[in-house]
Amino acid sequence: MISALNRLADLVEEHLAEELDVHGLARTLGTTEYHLRRMFSSLAGMPLSEYVRRRRMTVAAADVVRGEDDLLSIAVRHGYGSTEAFGRAFRAVHGATPRDVRREGGPLRAQPQLRFRLTVEGNIPMDNRLVDRPAFRLVGHAARVPLIHRGVNPHIQQHITALPPQEHLRLKALSGTEPEGLLQVCDDMAPDGAEGSELTYLHGVAVSRDTPAPDDLDAIEVPAGRWAIFRSSGPYPRTLQTTWAATATEWFPSNPWRLRPGPSIVTVLERADDFSTATCELWLPVEPA
Repeated sequence: MISALNRLADLVEEHLAEELDVHGLARTLGTTEYHLRRMFSSLAGMPLSEYVRRRRMTVAAADVVRGEDDLLSIAVRHGYGSTEAFGRAFRAVHGATPRDVRREGGPLRAQPQLRFRLTVEGNIPMDNRLVDRPAFRLVGHAARVPLIHRGVNPHIQQHITALPPQEHLRLKALSGTEPEGLLQVCDDMAPDGAEGSELTYLHGVAVSRDTPAPDDLDAIEVPAGRWAIFRSSGPYPRTLQTTWAATATEWFPSNPWRLRPGPSIVTVLERADDFSTATCELWLPVEPA
């Protein structure tokens, strides 16, 4: 995976002004576009699309400062059809317009080329197991919410607290298969996983594929497949989020598995009364790499 990500970074440099064929690259590297984008975002700390934009604007800034070509020529050279579109992208990266930078030489915010390297980590074992599960169904209350990588997501918290106490008890009674109990389900997440991008969050339970969903509940159909399950225990949600990040930085690069499309699921096994600490299981859909 480290090699694949470095090849992707090289491809960005070779085709800065063109549309990247990430799907074709993933196929030649023996992986999937979905997994490649998810791993890039997790390890680089930004979506692939954002990295491409930053690199384009870093290179374009040199052309702007040199002043040898008009702004339209520079815009077209770097993949933009108008000075307006180029100017918006330029300002989003550098915080100033191309004309301001040409006149004053700055300010500029350069994005260095990324290189991924294997470092000596993983000295703390990750508790995990792999299971094959038949198709099942997730039922509960769903909402579209923005993705937040660190800390409590207030939109999810608001969604859950808006449910009456008896509804939580009703959902628990419906639980009929693994993963058991009340679940935190994230679905329809963009492969890049950009902060602020939308996902579907479902507060619910797992039932067998043949169990009908009540009319007043949302349902997510989950196909049969293999799951990697990671256990975490400690301050909540920080320990869970650290474990989630470590799957990308440590577990996937050193194991012959890759993510497949599907929901990620968290089940809380034990927790303090004030939810300050918890023992959780994170379920991620995987397939052989």
